Amino acid sequence: MNQNIKVIIPAYNEQDSIANVIKDIPTIVDEVIVVSNNSTDYTEQNAKNAGATVLKENRKGYGYACLKGMQYISEQNIQPDIIVFLDGDYSDYPEQLTEIVAPIINKNIDFVIGSRIKRLREKGSMTPQQVFGNWLATFLMKLFFKANFTDLGPFRAIKYDKLLELQMEDKTYGWTVEMQLKAVKKGFSYEEIPVKYRNRIGVSKVSGTVKGTIFAGIKILSWIFKYSFK
Repeated sequence: MNQNIKVIIPAYNEQDSIANVIKDIPTIVDEVIVVSNNSTDYTEQNAKNAGATVLKENRKGYGYACLKGMQYISEQNIQPDIIVFLDGDYSDYPEQLTEIVAPIINKNIDFVIGSRIKRLREKGSMTPQQVFGNWLATFLMKLFFKANFTDLGPFRAIKYDKLLELQMEDKTYGWTVEMQLKAVKKGFSYEEIPVKYRNRIGVSKVSGTVKGTIFAGIKILSWIFKYSFK
């Protein structure tokens, strides 16, 4: 059965990488949606030239950008079967999208995370604080919810109807962990696929700054503790 697949890429000032990301996305994808999150460079133009649908979201925040992409999709006549989320910095390998969606297509899994395991990571591609933050978040999810995640990787796929069921709301750094927590609480089937990870093009807007790292950590932990007492 052919699956309608759409990709949402939040992007803030990724003019040097965005065309590479779009170019490497497999042709099984029906539409690539780049959400420019208040970009001030040529991200929008480069994404458009590479064949993507470009939306603008002037409120800064990863979650805001993802929600903008979802709103656009909700207004289309034909709804997709699968949504893939992917970063615009070229740290992921977009060609692995076929591996990410395979468990949904072949095994009817609801939700798939691309896990950036150590042996497939390029040296320096994740900062020590990212590695520790991922470990802590997934450890707490296992402790409180018996979840078997190893990563909060942004490269992920989910059935569209299941995504709507999650009623996503986080506007900034907590988007990934919110999705994983809600999927577990709702009893969705999920799987992790090992993915390669390389040094991003440009400077990270989260892990590349002390402020970004601290705010991301606080947001992730607040979601975990919020759900642990529900």
